Amino acid sequence: MACRPSSSASYSVVIIPLKTSLRSLDALRFYLWIKRLKDLEKEKDALWSGLEILEKARLWYLDQLKQNRARQNLECWNGSGMSQRGEDEARSCLLRCRIQRANGRLGSVMTEPNAMSNSNPSIPEAVADSDLRWRNTVLTQEVTDKNRQISLSELEKDSLLEKLQTC
Repeated sequence: MACRPSSSASYSVVIIPLKTSLRSLDALRFYLWIKRLKDLEKEKDALWSGLEILEKARLWYLDQLKQNRARQNLECWNGSGMSQRGEDEARSCLLRCRIQRANGRLGSVMTEPNAMSNSNPSIPEAVADSDLRWRNTVLTQEVTDKNRQISLSELEKDSLLEKLQTC
């Protein structure tokens, strides 16, 4: 499990007298250096928070995988494949959609910093990219729903054909 080196953030204030005036180039360099160190500390804190969240997410994903395996085993024992109610189906679909969105965001966090160093996309491009990802998620969900409806219709057709043959 990811652990922070210290439980509370502590910052130090350093006052270093400069031999020159505050408007000198040395003073500006020193100020920018201190500012950069402060920014790096904030980034480190954010990364530690992210590690803690990722550890919780990892444990949650493992629990979801165990529950999924248990449901699969139950379905295998039942054998019908029709035991999942509409409510469970909707919950499963929503959960899948959210997991895919979270996975996509995590993937973009890991790849975008490298891409950002080579090119700096503007805010409208980032918004357009996010909008396209959202539309893709919605369309994927609609396709999944339609496929589920087709499968249910085929199962219903098969059961009706069986009833017809027994008559």
